[in-house]
Amino acid sequence: MLSHLPILQVVVPLLAAPACLLLDRSRLVWIFTVLACGLSLLISMLLLYQVSQHGTLSYDLGGWDAPWGIEYRIDLLSAYVMLVVSGIATLVIVAAGTGLEREIPLEKQTVFYVTYLLCLAGLLGIVATGDIFNVFVFLEISSLATYALIAYGRDRRALWAAYQYLIVGTIGATFILIGIGFLYSLTGTLNMQDLAARIPDSAGSRTASTAFVFIVVGVCLKLALFPLHLWLPNAYAYAPSLVTAFLAATATKVAVYLLIRLHFSVFGEQFASSSLPLHGILLTLGLAGVFVASLVAIFQPDIKRLFAYSSIAQIGYMIIGIGFGTAIGLQATLLHLFNHALMKGALFLALAAVVYRLGSADISAFRGLGRRMPWTMAAIVIGGLSLIGMPLTVGFVSKWYLILAAIEAGMWPVALLVVTGSILAVVYVWRLVEAAYFQPPENELPEGLDGPDRREAPLTLLVPTWLLVLVNIYLGIDTRLTVGTSGAVASALLGGGQ
Repeated sequence: MLSHLPILQVVVPLLAAPACLLLDRSRLVWIFTVLACGLSLLISMLLLYQVSQHGTLSYDLGGWDAPWGIEYRIDLLSAYVMLVVSGIATLVIVAAGTGLEREIPLEKQTVFYVTYLLCLAGLLGIVATGDIFNVFVFLEISSLATYALIAYGRDRRALWAAYQYLIVGTIGATFILIGIGFLYSLTGTLNMQDLAARIPDSAGSRTASTAFVFIVVGVCLKLALFPLHLWLPNAYAYAPSLVTAFLAATATKVAVYLLIRLHFSVFGEQFASSSLPLHGILLTLGLAGVFVASLVAIFQPDIKRLFAYSSIAQIGYMIIGIGFGTAIGLQATLLHLFNHALMKGALFLALAAVVYRLGSADISAFRGLGRRMPWTMAAIVIGGLSLIGMPLTVGFVSKWYLILAAIEAGMWPVALLVVTGSILAVVYVWRLVEAAYFQPPENELPEGLDGPDRREAPLTLLVPTWLLVLVNIYLGIDTRLTVGTSGAVASALLGGGQ
């Protein structure tokens, strides 16, 4: 059974999705979905252990050896990303047991769980597969499921947000598919390891360079890199709160993973640098994203939209790390990929608790919330401190390595800009703290919700939120897992050098 873990990682949620339709009660469907996600998390943990102990795992589907057959290839980078995706998916779906009832009608919840599992299967498939066309297939599975998940929002604007994302996502997928087509016409293979061996022979080829540009633009649309980010704020703001928590912590991270995988493993750093001035482009767009998105976030009255723009800024930090083109810069990106998933997962789960209790994520609803919902608000404060990059949180670890990378590359101005971006995060996080702890509530809680035992969020929402908060703190102190793994991955991707 252990030898089949790579395929089981995808098959479990993929088969569990239609199986949900066989259960006639939403509570049973929720329990079944929790078990499926929990099993995916267990498989991810086992895969990370196996890869760290025995090296890269290769699984040939149907007994057809690569490159003729489809290969699932799990290395340290794949296992690292799958751990965070399946972990966040499990915690969010645990919270859904209570958190969905205020935002999605009971009769639609079964279909919601089906869609959720399909999205999870697609995201895990992107990370697990070693076939570039399979990447496109799984990207479409996760994207189609994501459009549906966003459309479940109770505000009718969720339909527009889903449609907007569908249009942008389709354009991005088309760019990626065109790039894959160029690569296949040039090399005659779709296996990523085989592509990596053949592309150097095509150095200087316009076809290879064109394929690279198409793929990079398509992936950047998916990961919401500034200025290709316009779909993201509406998607996060109008989707159900738990959907936002899941997507913010997983979907864009898998897209960043895909950019790293294709850039470093398939095309190679030397090819990418010779095809176009990629480092300068990524540094410029990353810094622009940090500042533009952070400034816009400061003036947002809707807190979900505020943290959506914050996510665009944090994606900018990840792209800056890639833009340095060094091992420590790539390590900073991998650290922030993992750590930002923990931060945003905690923040959006806490916001889901606020929406569950108050029915709104507007800044006015946060007035006096520190007294009404002390545990929920404390989780938001700690998540916000991690977002800023305070010591003893995971955010500090990410920002520290990013600054080290800038200094090592001799880019002191970039290091100062990273610090300045963190100061902007202080401003929008302080708006929440000020409203929650220093302003009186505008109104009392709705009738029936103001009893002393009904002020705080239910435990099914609080426990997953606080698990992520505690992990934020623990991994901010004990960094062996994240720093050790990300360092090993960065060295492997860059051939052990800079």
